[in-house]
Amino acid sequence: MTGAGPDGSAENEVATGLPPAPEAAERVFGDRLADAVRYAELLADVGVTRGLIGPREVGRLWERHLLNCAVLSEVVPEGVSVCDVGSGAGLPGIPLALVRPDLEVTLLEPLLRRTMFLEQVVELLGLDHVRVVRGRAEEVLGTFKPVHVVTARAVAPLDRLAGWGVPLLRPYGEMLALKGDTAAEELKSCRAALAKLGVVSASVMHVGVEVVDPPSTVVRVEVGESPGGVRFAAKRAKAARAGRQRRRRP
Repeated sequence: MTGAGPDGSAENEVATGLPPAPEAAERVFGDRLADAVRYAELLADVGVTRGLIGPREVGRLWERHLLNCAVLSEVVPEGVSVCDVGSGAGLPGIPLALVRPDLEVTLLEPLLRRTMFLEQVVELLGLDHVRVVRGRAEEVLGTFKPVHVVTARAVAPLDRLAGWGVPLLRPYGEMLALKGDTAAEELKSCRAALAKLGVVSASVMHVGVEVVDPPSTVVRVEVGESPGGVRFAAKRAKAARAGRQRRRRP
C-alpha cells in the first residue's frame, strides 16, 4: 500500500483496486470511518495475498462486504455478547464491532492464518471489546461461555450452520445468518432440523434498506430454554462436570 495519499483514498485505489469509501460508509461507520477504511485496505492488500478474500472482490469490498455486514447492527440488541462463527476475514464480526462498541464480540475461527490476521486487525484498530478465539464451534462447546447472539456469513448451509451455532447460545438467544436470495427456500427445507435444535422461531428479514442495494438478507433463528436441543444440553452438562473435576484436582 505504498504511495497512498494522506487520506488513503485515491492513490490507494490505483495500488490495490480498492475504491474510496462511499457516502453510505460515512453514515454507517460515523467516527469509526477511518478504522473501516484501514480495515478495507488490509482486506484489499494482505487479505488477498493470504487468500482470505478473492482479488475480484476488492472492487466491491464496501457494498458487498463491509456495508453488507455492518447493517446487521440494525437487528442486534444493545449491550449483548456476540459470537461470529467461522469469522474468516472478520465478516461480519469486525464491521459489526466497529459500528457497535456496546457489544462484546468473539471472532471464532479454526484456521491459524486467519486468526493471526484477525488478531492483527483487532490490535491495529484498537477494538478492545473484541477477542479472537481459535477453534471450531463444536470443539469449544462446554468451555465457551454462551452468548446472546451468534452471527455467521457464507459459512455453511443453514441446517449445518445451526448445528454449530445454536448450541453456543444462551437460553432465548438468537442466531443471525447473512444469506443470499435462496434464504427463504433454505429455511423452509430445514425447519424440522431446526426444531430438533431447540429453535422456536425462524424468519427471513432484510436490513440496510437505505444503505445497500440489494438489502442484506438475514435468517433469524430464535431458541427457547434449551439451545441445541436435548443432545447438546447433555453434552454441555458433561463438559461442565469435567471442568469442575479438573479444577478440583490438586
